[in-house]
Amino acid sequence: MSSKKLEFVVPEKCDNTKLGVFLRRECEVSARIIAQLKRENCGILRDNKIIRTIDAVKEGDRIVLNLKDENNEIVPVKGDLTILYEDDYVIVFDKPYGIPVHPTKVHQLDTLANYHSYRQKELGENYKFRAVNRIDKDTSGIVVVAKDKYTASFLQNHIDKTYYAVCEGELRGKGTIDKPISLKEGHSIQRACTENGAKSITRYEAIKTKNNHTLLKIKLETGRTHQIRVHFSSIGHPLSGDDMYGGTLVNINRQALHCGEVVFRHPFFKKDIIIKSELPEDIKKLTL
Repeated sequence: MSSKKLEFVVPEKCDNTKLGVFLRRECEVSARIIAQLKRENCGILRDNKIIRTIDAVKEGDRIVLNLKDENNEIVPVKGDLTILYEDDYVIVFDKPYGIPVHPTKVHQLDTLANYHSYRQKELGENYKFRAVNRIDKDTSGIVVVAKDKYTASFLQNHIDKTYYAVCEGELRGKGTIDKPISLKEGHSIQRACTENGAKSITRYEAIKTKNNHTLLKIKLETGRTHQIRVHFSSIGHPLSGDDMYGGTLVNINRQALHCGEVVFRHPFFKKDIIIKSELPEDIKKLTL
């Protein structure tokens, strides 16, 4: 099993703070990870000595977490990968449409995770595949993968995503769609706007209209399955190519949806990392 050392330096403002409080509030280490580390021999160290979570830390202390990770058990398969960014903690891919992020019953060997596993094997690396953001098979764009469980947990609360989509019909200006979403009755995959669904909010801005299509810039306040697709279908503007939710396949053979920008706060570099992905040609030709 692979392991990773994560180091945190105690700042002045945390002098004489209990270790547990420092890890939870300053470093945003989850209670679950702390509990796991406490059960491990040498899971948490200060100056190469075991420290308890009830012990006080001092300014300048170097706290080391010996974070054990699960082995990557995804079958490695050689495939094309486009990497937009990588460091010791994060790797960011530009995923084309038609490729799932994770293996499924139907797609077991042709996913982003399979191709990533093959690259890991070539580099002699071994860590579990943890996608911080997930996009549908036929949605293209940015996928952020954390290289350890702490980074994955941290990024969930420090990531902002911007989507671009082309809907059918003309929309103008800015708008908000606030409609609950749940599984459509009698279906196992398809969603619908329902009174008793989970709260779902989508904000959008119309960028350009052409040939009865509108290019949209979209931000999600919630992250429901198929949220963008369901919401725009619900207002009579399904995404072009999204035949599951009322769009036509005349101009594009998949939903015209792309994750085009991600901004995340790096847990160790303490700065915002901005990643962008250009619109693919099949979406560009609809309105540009």
